[in-house]
Amino acid sequence: MSYSETNSIWVVGHKNPDTDSICAAIAYAALKNQTERANYEPKRAGAMNSETAYVLDYFGVEAPEQVSDVGAQVKDINIRRTAGVRQGITLKKAWELMQTERVVTLPIVNEDRKLVGLISNNDIAMCYMEVSNQESLSQARPQYKNIIETLNGTLLTGNEHGIFMHGKVEVAAGNKERVEEYIDKDDLVILGDREEMQRRSLELDVSCMIICGGSQVSTEMLEMAKRRDCVLISTPYDTFTTARLINQSMPIKSIMTKKGLITFELDDYIDDIKDVMSKERHRDFPVLDENGDYVGMISRRNLLNMQKKRVILVDHNEKTQAVDGISGAEVLEIIDHHRLGSLETMSPVFFRNQPLGSTSSIVWKMYQEKGVEVDQKIAGLLCAAIISDTLMFRSPTCTAFDKEAAEELAQIAGIDIETFASNMFRAGSDFRRKSIEEICYLDFKTFTAEKITFGVSQISAMSGLDLEDVKNRVDGYLDTMLVDRKLDMVFVLLTNIVMEQSEVLCAGEGARRLLGQAFRDAKEEAEEVVLRGVVSRKKQFIPELIRAMQEQ
Repeated sequence: MSYSETNSIWVVGHKNPDTDSICAAIAYAALKNQTERANYEPKRAGAMNSETAYVLDYFGVEAPEQVSDVGAQVKDINIRRTAGVRQGITLKKAWELMQTERVVTLPIVNEDRKLVGLISNNDIAMCYMEVSNQESLSQARPQYKNIIETLNGTLLTGNEHGIFMHGKVEVAAGNKERVEEYIDKDDLVILGDREEMQRRSLELDVSCMIICGGSQVSTEMLEMAKRRDCVLISTPYDTFTTARLINQSMPIKSIMTKKGLITFELDDYIDDIKDVMSKERHRDFPVLDENGDYVGMISRRNLLNMQKKRVILVDHNEKTQAVDGISGAEVLEIIDHHRLGSLETMSPVFFRNQPLGSTSSIVWKMYQEKGVEVDQKIAGLLCAAIISDTLMFRSPTCTAFDKEAAEELAQIAGIDIETFASNMFRAGSDFRRKSIEEICYLDFKTFTAEKITFGVSQISAMSGLDLEDVKNRVDGYLDTMLVDRKLDMVFVLLTNIVMEQSEVLCAGEGARRLLGQAFRDAKEEAEEVVLRGVVSRKKQFIPELIRAMQEQ
């Protein structure tokens, strides 16, 4: 089901989500669903790490759906549900439908709802103005029933399902002796009530005669037409009007555009189709679903009233960390515990930012403030997220409230904090089955300061042996990270939770020198950089790096 159909509000954390990001999204969406009349859905902006997978599996909670982009999509537009027509209808019928539906383009589909062509009012006008070939009608191969419909006529004799496929269109004028000069076998002849002209036309083996003005046709002429297998049609229109209208009986397949059709799909992003729409002269563009079936039409005008996706951001407020397309979404709220970042909104939003060790601590506080009872599963998720973000209360970002919250939530969830934390961290530091790309981007964030874009990855483990196993692999991957993420510098923290220290690996011009300026333990001549007591990227590492950048 599409976003527009559910009209839900997405609660989503940052890219490369950690346990706090995902658990906070799940818990906050649950709180909003209990306190407000709307549909809130937790989402994640990237692949889950093994620590988070362990937590969700332990408490029996389904992982949120992953979203890669929250920008407006074609399915968020009010798609005009113009019905598709069959390629056999007449130009006149197509024109009438355009006037009734107030559209300038009709989609042409087959019985399986597959788009086979398009026709515009301009196509019809050009055809009408440019037709000068008397054989144009037979080349279009209309059925006689289409000619009858176009001329508001009546079939007097012949097969209405037959096709006019040979000859030209002629108006029988003058005397009967001159008819032989311009009327040939298989022609379609438009004429009046003069019986001698009717008889002579039939003698010349015309395939169809159209009697104008609603004139009566004698029994003799009807019988003669039957014997010669000639289709006889009566129309109330005069000769001039009939001659003017008859080419409108052509089937639209004769002039429809079949090749080079520009179509969009429901999942296409507006930013991607804007350029295409601006470069094409078409006013309307067909939309197809995931099966390639025709859905409806959109135009540039539809872009003015599209419904943006509505999102709540948790555990971040940096644009570089937000899910792609955030500029094209409507941000309703931000719940975070980091420094103020670069994210901008079009209108005022509810922004709750508190200096706590975990976004989940803020969410738990909001449960308490609203008087909403938390169930065992949600309590377990919140507790696990606090333990994870505070490194089981070892991080300097941890506050007394974080620890109290975790202890209270642990009671509700029925877990022992130390045992659970040990198993959770062990699950997160099992690097044997992970690629080096997965390891380096498990907990990775991008920052910009002093015109320098840098990335910081944190790899945490309970044991120094686990970190030694991946150190050489990480060191050899740093240059790839620089190129992949278009960074000026990259830093990787190998954090030993038990020892409460982090070894830092870095790459990029000036990165090693900057590290030495930021930390006294990081002298440039040292082969290894081990920062004792540094376990928090947010509170201990990033601020010192930025300070050093500003002092350069």
